[in-house]
Amino acid sequence: MLSERGIRSRKVQVDVLRGEGGMALAVVIFALVIVGALVTGALFAGTQEQRVGESSRRLQQSMGVAELGINTVVRTWSTSVYNGRGAYPTDSVALPNAVVTGATPGHTGTFGGYVYRLNNNLYLIDVTGHDTVSGTGSASSGRARQRMGMIARIKVLPLNVQASLTTGSSDNLSGQATVNGTDQNPPGWAACGVAGPSLAGIRTDAGTSVSTSGSATVVGTPTVMTDATVSDSTFNQFGDVSYAALAARANITLPGQNFSGSIAPVVAGGVCNKAVLTNWGDGSNPTQPCGGYFPIIHITGDATINGDQGQGILLVDGNLAVQGSFQWFGAVIVQGTLSTSGGGSTDAHFWGATMVKGGLNFGTNQVSGHANINYSSCALMAALNSNGVVAMMRSRGWVQLF
Repeated sequence: MLSERGIRSRKVQVDVLRGEGGMALAVVIFALVIVGALVTGALFAGTQEQRVGESSRRLQQSMGVAELGINTVVRTWSTSVYNGRGAYPTDSVALPNAVVTGATPGHTGTFGGYVYRLNNNLYLIDVTGHDTVSGTGSASSGRARQRMGMIARIKVLPLNVQASLTTGSSDNLSGQATVNGTDQNPPGWAACGVAGPSLAGIRTDAGTSVSTSGSATVVGTPTVMTDATVSDSTFNQFGDVSYAALAARANITLPGQNFSGSIAPVVAGGVCNKAVLTNWGDGSNPTQPCGGYFPIIHITGDATINGDQGQGILLVDGNLAVQGSFQWFGAVIVQGTLSTSGGGSTDAHFWGATMVKGGLNFGTNQVSGHANINYSSCALMAALNSNGVVAMMRSRGWVQLF
């Protein structure tokens, strides 16, 4: 028989054991909570890190797509689409037909954007790139995009113009013909500003001659420049652009022929119709619909033109004969000889710069009648700027837009 004291001791032991069993359960539950929290935290941190990495990958991918879009604009630059636009903030704010859209070669994204003309020489190419997922347009898929801008400048064809007429052969002027190196603004060209310094009237190769008869005159500073550096490359290589490469960029290519006065601007519905191959712009009326159209015209043989007018860059593989009242505004490069004769109500005029290779195979240039060959830096630069391709600025060309 247990004494009363023993019973009390056994009871105390039982109570202690019962108390320890309750503490163990609490410790186990607490430990499970801590472990669960750690596991949950680790999973959350891992998930977040994965999401951050995925977002960074998509951002880098969309940035690469945006850069590809800008490079695509530069590579496929269309002078007829971009160069004739008004300066910001006129019609260059929204250029619906200048929007660049496309997909990357590996289908890793899409891009789109606009081109803004800042002034005569500078453009802003604004392109937004999307990665593959965000390119689907699903807002819930995690839209990733990068908007990039590049300042580009027009790369003007370096003609190295030093005279109104540059020639590689002898020149004969008769009648009332004039070759004038004084910088002149064409009639009606209000945006030209102040004329620049005078150039030589005629720049010719050593060993050639310039003769005048009747009332023909040569005006310039000097009137005739004999330059031994004039060679075939003067008429065939312009910086890093060859004559053949320039001809390949022509808006209009025609075989040699007698155009019989068919060259004239064509307007349909108030818009310049550039699809007509005998529409070479409207230099006589610069404010009209075709006044901003400066095409590159390539004639693959001999050509005879008898009115009306044109502007831009005229390339002639053979001989060029200009008659009647034809007027040209811009640059003329003739591989053969040039012959002009005035007539009609308007003199035969060249406004800009004229380059005639000539040579023994072609004979001698003939400039007769009441025909003028005038130097005009305004007409020349308008033609060159309108046909210049773009190049990225050497410094600070790229910018990230938001």
